[in-house]
Amino acid sequence: MSMDRMARRSVSLLLALALLAAAASADSWLYEKFTTEGNVRADYNAQGQQVTSLILTQQSGGAFSSRQKYLYGEFSIQMRLIPGNSAGTVTSFYLSSGDGPGHDEIDMEFMGNASGQPVVLNTNVWANGDGKKEHQFYLWFDPAADFHTYTIIWNDKNVIFKVDDLFVRCFKRYPDLAYPGGKPMSVHATLWDGSYWATQQGKVKVDWSAAPFAVSYRGYSADACVPDGDGRPLSCPAGTDRWMSRQLDAAEWGTVAWARQNYMHYNYCDDGWRFPQGFPAECSRN
Repeated sequence: MSMDRMARRSVSLLLALALLAAAASADSWLYEKFTTEGNVRADYNAQGQQVTSLILTQQSGGAFSSRQKYLYGEFSIQMRLIPGNSAGTVTSFYLSSGDGPGHDEIDMEFMGNASGQPVVLNTNVWANGDGKKEHQFYLWFDPAADFHTYTIIWNDKNVIFKVDDLFVRCFKRYPDLAYPGGKPMSVHATLWDGSYWATQQGKVKVDWSAAPFAVSYRGYSADACVPDGDGRPLSCPAGTDRWMSRQLDAAEWGTVAWARQNYMHYNYCDDGWRFPQGFPAECSRN
């Protein structure tokens, strides 16, 4: 090979590496935006996207939590769940104001299952420490075969849950009922051993002979407002109205109805045994 060709190849290789490094730097969301705990690994794919893996062993799980707290916004991430027998495991993407007795929280939790069985998506909303508002859905695709996008839209009117391009739930705000609207929340992702409740109410435990278990995250996005101190207005990105005033239209309510009719596994508003004194007030208003 001539010196000229070798030089051109070297320049092309250096340029490709520089472009990949620039793309990786632009997508380095994990350590810039989150703290980590337990078994967490960060790599880059061929497109320069950072792919974060949470790993569960019998000794420890993994988690990452945002350094920033938010008050309203649109939060999304792409996830590829545990393949095969994931019974007993719980993977999550959620918002939380903390662990105190009056905390607020918005959950998307994925409850593992035995090989060949559908994974259950558990959505829940906590306000002032009151949860018990679960809607659970069997996923209509294999969430371990590829990445899928999971989104939480949170504003002062409603909390909306979205899977890929389909809206699956909308939790409305009512003036006389508790709603997660007064406490800033951090973004969290976890993978942990939920054997005591995750699969068939705890009947099926984690099969540790199949460990370690891994869940992959990529493409994290937080288009959200940030508290700017007591008594000050929120610091919000340009174009906030695209989610701050977001409510579902008729077609989007149609996808919610489709998910409920075809894939709902559990609805707290149908669980009379759990609420012997009467259902929560919002159940009769939705």
